Amino acid sequence: MEIKDISRVYFAGIGGIGMAALARYFMFIGRKVAGYDRTPSHLTDELIREGAAVSFDDSMDAVPLPFRSPEGTLVVYTPAVPAANVPLTFFRDNGFEVRKRAAVLGSITRDSKSICFSGTHGKTTTSSMCAHYLKLTPDGCNAFLGGILRPYDTNLLLSDRSEFSVVEADEYDRSFHQLTPYIAVVNATDPDHLDIYGTEEAYLESFAHFTELIRPDGFLLMRTGLKLRPRVPEGVKVFTFGRDEGDYHAANVRTADGTITFDFVYPGGTVTDIQLGVPVDINILNAVSALGAVHLAGQLDDVTARRAMSSFKGVERRFEFHLKEQGPDGRVVIDDYAHHPDEVRSSIASVRALYPRRRLTVAFQPHLYTRTRDFAPQFAEALSQADEVILIDIYPAREAPIPGVTSKIIFDRVKCASKLMIPKEDFVDTMKNRKFEVLLTLGAGDLSLEVPRLVSEVTDEK
Repeated sequence: MEIKDISRVYFAGIGGIGMAALARYFMFIGRKVAGYDRTPSHLTDELIREGAAVSFDDSMDAVPLPFRSPEGTLVVYTPAVPAANVPLTFFRDNGFEVRKRAAVLGSITRDSKSICFSGTHGKTTTSSMCAHYLKLTPDGCNAFLGGILRPYDTNLLLSDRSEFSVVEADEYDRSFHQLTPYIAVVNATDPDHLDIYGTEEAYLESFAHFTELIRPDGFLLMRTGLKLRPRVPEGVKVFTFGRDEGDYHAANVRTADGTITFDFVYPGGTVTDIQLGVPVDINILNAVSALGAVHLAGQLDDVTARRAMSSFKGVERRFEFHLKEQGPDGRVVIDDYAHHPDEVRSSIASVRALYPRRRLTVAFQPHLYTRTRDFAPQFAEALSQADEVILIDIYPAREAPIPGVTSKIIFDRVKCASKLMIPKEDFVDTMKNRKFEVLLTLGAGDLSLEVPRLVSEVTDEK
């Protein structure tokens, strides 16, 4: 089914960050949109206000009548929705065109010059940085992002003039194999999603196949030091990036008074004095990745580079400050989406660099039973770099429990002198009573929903 032949789109899992972007895109081009999700959220509230018919009832009665006809109806689903979902089962059994989100995204972006950011971690921030940069150019861009980009308050940017689309290329369930990149960026290939891939070798093979999908006139930009062995088509040009090395890298890094400034080095030139709007160390590498892609797209200029990086305010749940009291004893609360051991380690290191003389408390909610099982020692090692660790129960997401797999298999290995394991419901009261200095909450689950309440209660005490 071609997009021009589609009248209605039904989304199974419409509340997901990537699905919501597609839903908004189809409403933008004049299509009727409906969908199901398990629970209400800020995103589903926004979609409803914008005209989507969203239900939280897993039954056919909740599906609007026009969407029960296969003619002109496209059904989009995410693998996070169970296969037994009632509407999804109906659509599959009754001749509807049912496609994964990634396949639909691939169709939308295939006719554009798509800049696809992949990697175990870094893809949301780097794609958002790139999209923010291109938004500041005369033609803007189309962008389908994996997080809410501040200050736009959306994960979707649209332009009817731009030839570029910026896409977060997700490796989960091999979704990124549906894309046809003009520029493919690989930020990291540390093994993850072993419930899907089984082995590190299979995970790396999936990224290698992703590089085979690049257009013959395109580019591959990959981080230095990866185990990945790319297999690009003939004609594709390959470049590397890194913090301190590679075809694209940072130089002359200066940190002072809560700011980070560096020079961006690219083949044939340097952009001096780039200051980060979100001044954490990992964003130096993220900015190099994004600016490298911008350069390969032929869009780099010094003025826009400085303006874009200094005005980039980050993505919700990516190193997001919720409390930043003034003074040497002011309390700090930061929430970060980190849910892989390397991300946890990097996030803790970034906070340490910002607050080297403050006591750091890390509250971590593991995401998925399989990931907890596969990486428990690595999580414990990373968390042990904090002064105090609070372990929350596992957020299951799409998974059923695995016997013997709980947060305790991480907790028992954590070497901090101060550590505690609690249910999520006790988090706010626990932290109020512990008189923290710098609190970092980590994980891809729902612990972040407790953070605003904690901040409200501890600030009301003053």
